[in-house]
Order: sequence, then C-alpha cells, then structure tokens
Amino acid sequence: MYSQAIAQNLGDLCAYYLHFACLILIITHTRIPLTSDPQMDSMTENPSRTDVAYRALRQAIIEQALLPGTKLPEDQIGAHFGMSRTLVRATLARLQAEGLVDAPAKRTSTVARPSLDEARDVFEGRRALEREAVALVIKRWKPEFGAALEGHVREENAARDRRDDRVAIRLAGEFHIMLAAMSGNRVIERYLSELVSRCSLILAVYGRPHSSECAVNEHSAIIAALRERDAEKAIHLMDHHIGSVEQRALLLDGTGSEADLGAILSRYPGSPEAGPGVVALKPQRRKGSK
Repeated sequence: MYSQAIAQNLGDLCAYYLHFACLILIITHTRIPLTSDPQMDSMTENPSRTDVAYRALRQAIIEQALLPGTKLPEDQIGAHFGMSRTLVRATLARLQAEGLVDAPAKRTSTVARPSLDEARDVFEGRRALEREAVALVIKRWKPEFGAALEGHVREENAARDRRDDRVAIRLAGEFHIMLAAMSGNRVIERYLSELVSRCSLILAVYGRPHSSECAVNEHSAIIAALRERDAEKAIHLMDHHIGSVEQRALLLDGTGSEADLGAILSRYPGSPEAGPGVVALKPQRRKGSK
C-alpha cells in the first residue's frame, strides 16, 4: 500500500512538471497579445515604411521612371518616406540584392547601370528559366490560368491604347512573372522575377524604340500555345519573344532629363506627397528614346 501511494504521488508529480514544461514551451514560442491593441493590429495589417519605400522605388525603376545612373540620396528618400537613414540603407540594400541599385561604400547609391556583359548574362539566364517555366505551366495547366493571362493581356492592350508607356513596360514584365508563379516552382518564380526586373534596366540603358503591340501579340500567341498544351510550340514562341527583347538591347548613346525623385515617387502607391526639401536629381545622360 505504501509503495503504491509513493508511485502514485511520483506519477502525479511527473505529470505536473510535464504539463508545466509544455506550458513554458507554448509561452516562449507563441506570441499571444495580452490585450487587444488597435495600433498594433493596424501595423500588422499595413506594410511598414521600408516596404512602402522598397515597392515604390522598385516600381519606379522597373517602369523606367528612374533611369539607370539616377542618384538616390539617403536624406531625400528618408525625408520623403519619413524614415531614418538606417531604414533607407536597409531598403536600398534590398534593391541592391536584386541588382537594381548600385550602393558603393561611402558614395551615394544610384539606379544600377548594367554592363553589356552583364546584359548578355541576364538574357542567357532568363531564356533558360523562361523555357522551364513554360514547360512546368503546361504540366500544371488549369483553365483559370488562361483566363488570368488573357485578363492581363487586356490590361496591356489598354495601356497601349492610352499610350501609357510607363505602365505598359511594367505590365509586359509582369506577364512573365505571372507565368513563373503558375509554374508552381518558387525558386524559378523568385529568380525569374529578378531577371525580368533587370531586363527593364538593360532596356533603359541600351534599348531602342519598339512597338508595344508586338509584345502584346507575342504574349497572346504564347497563351494560345499553352491552351493547346503544346510545349514545343510554346517554348519556341517564348524563345522568339525573349530573343526579340534581347535584340532591342543594343547600345545607343542617349540624353535624359533631370529627374525629380520626390515627384516621381509621389506617383506610386503608399508614397506621401513630395515635401519641400526634395530637389531635382541629375541622372546620367542618354540619347534617344527608350
């Protein structure tokens, strides 16, 4: 009887400590607010200032509103978005990691200006990834893919009809990012997205004028081949399409105009209006149209 009582007490004690240990694990690995904080809820739902700045700068670069060589002063970006230089540097570091910004030590960051060798490498890598993305999309094809892609092409047509080159450039790249997402491979989606963005920079430096109608028609032809589940045809069309883009990336001397960083960024979602401290910035010069 005595030994049974000891065994029962030891069992209860072990159960108590096991329960206590589990409770500690739950507390230390789970964030449970003690009270409802509307301000914290709002911060969770809304993007941070660094996210807003990153997205605005990235979109402005991709749309070629900020041309290669344009200076990106930390103080002006910080004043525009209301954040410290430390946060500005973190934002620029994200863009640098994607190859969109050059940030040399102890010098003002600039929109990246890729060399011809870098341009060739980017297009070579992009062509390989685009082929694989097309093959995977066909394997995982769903009817809703076609509807989404065709809806995107309609947006491209609308931008072309209203002669909005800035939006047309972005939408042309986003078509390929959509395809990469449909491939179901996150690695391909990540790296293809980066390469598409860098191609926009390359065209801004070396590109010659082109018709957006050609790009839209080529996208429509690719969608038709995808619907037919014809991998060989779709890959061939994609190769031809990327080849056409690469052919436009020819070196031309060019002129640009002064860029008002604040005025440009104020056009992008989540960005505040340009403050009085924002002054015109001088990008590197380029001749001809993009």
